[in-house]
Amino acid sequence: MLARVWSTSIVGIDAVKVGVEVDVSAGLPGIVLVGLPDTAVQESRERVKAALKNSGYAFPMRKIVINLTPADLRKEGPSFDLPISVGILAASGQVSAQLLGDYLFLGELSLDGGLRAVAGVLPIAAAAQRLGISGLVVPGDNAREAAVVEGLEVYGFKHLSEVADFLNVPERYLPVQVDGMKELGRSHFTGPDLKDVKGQAHARRALEIAAAGGHNLIFVGPPGSGKTMLARRLPGILPPLTFEEALEVTQIHSVAGLLKDRGSLVSDRPFRSPHHSASGPSLVGGGSFPRPGEISLAHRGVLFMDELTEFKRDVLEFLRQPLEDGYVTISRTRQSVMFPSQFTLVASTNPCPCGYFGDSLQQCTCSPRQREQYWAKLSGPLMDRIDLQVAVNRLKPEEITQQPLGEESTPVRERVQVARDRARTRFKAEPSLGSNAQMQSTHLRQWCQLDDASRNLLEGAIRKLGLSARASDRVLKVARTIADLAGDENLKTNHVAEAIQYRTIDRMQ
Repeated sequence: MLARVWSTSIVGIDAVKVGVEVDVSAGLPGIVLVGLPDTAVQESRERVKAALKNSGYAFPMRKIVINLTPADLRKEGPSFDLPISVGILAASGQVSAQLLGDYLFLGELSLDGGLRAVAGVLPIAAAAQRLGISGLVVPGDNAREAAVVEGLEVYGFKHLSEVADFLNVPERYLPVQVDGMKELGRSHFTGPDLKDVKGQAHARRALEIAAAGGHNLIFVGPPGSGKTMLARRLPGILPPLTFEEALEVTQIHSVAGLLKDRGSLVSDRPFRSPHHSASGPSLVGGGSFPRPGEISLAHRGVLFMDELTEFKRDVLEFLRQPLEDGYVTISRTRQSVMFPSQFTLVASTNPCPCGYFGDSLQQCTCSPRQREQYWAKLSGPLMDRIDLQVAVNRLKPEEITQQPLGEESTPVRERVQVARDRARTRFKAEPSLGSNAQMQSTHLRQWCQLDDASRNLLEGAIRKLGLSARASDRVLKVARTIADLAGDENLKTNHVAEAIQYRTIDRMQ
């Protein structure tokens, strides 16, 4: 007898519908599994056999052929345990096959028939909705994650016997209900507060501009000047995720298996901080079956790269395309996948190998040649893509002991939200634009027009600092954000002047 069960396979962060065809016929007892299964799927034969027997069901002592379609798509992971088990039960007449065409089944089986959670359930649920599938049957620990997607019936079970009972008597069970907006509203950011930063008004202002416009930022200063402390407070002044953004972020983290609480959305903006020994694939993603890297895990959030000049130059060059395009494409022989990577890059570095070039409290011991080699690790095209380049000086002893605490994150976040709302209103006809940093040349001509005085100021800065066309566009984007924070519709000379000062370390050596 033949039974067909539907499941899915993850490709990138998208789900592809997979058919699990099970044929039980006369012949030598055994299981033949075809359809490009990986090792984990091949091993499911033993898990399924033990789970069926230990759950009280008869394992057919006949020839069982299992075909995973489409045959040219590589199948991986333990999530096919449940659909294979259901297919065997249906093909041997132990459960009803009436509902098999309406639902997707996925889940890992333990040897006693228990269902274990699997990764990537949220993108699978989103794909099921697009494909017109009625619902999902998943492990109980994955149910709330999948139920975030509206218009989809999701049933979560703890044991294989519960799934079999559902197929035979579906009216006994109710789908899991989750209010996605309520789940999003439960979380409140509890990270570091900006009030802990004493002084550093110039750096704090740069943080506010970066948050308001989604601009990339680098802090340059000696050890102990507060570069890392400032960077870690950027998520606290970013506006909260919208529901659509939270779905995007949660899908990526689900595929990567990083959802700590499978019952809710990722409601805080991600903050990723890879070590400077990180490789290129760990940063952009990769592997035989591509998985998202650090830059995709930072999507809609912050990627913090401490001690930027300690990263290998070839690794840093991987950042150029994602910073420009907002996504990264990973190509393999059999497939090519695209991961979203719209993040705000925040970096920090010392001004020289010893760390004290330009410091008023300690003498630099580096030669000009050493400083030149140190900054040569950062290519011009990469620095062009960093909008705000800020020098951070160490506080004086009296400032450390007497300086009052700074402004809290809450009022700064409110100003940032107002500026973002102003930009969003301006981008009403351009829904693909989420922040000023994403504007292209056509948008700059429309929304960043300069008067004669501002144009002369910018032209002088281009000549003096040797700015490229890309860098000059970045200046205009920053000026647009400064104007939004000030509540001005048109760019003024003071907006452009402030934006230019954030490019003054472009040629620092």
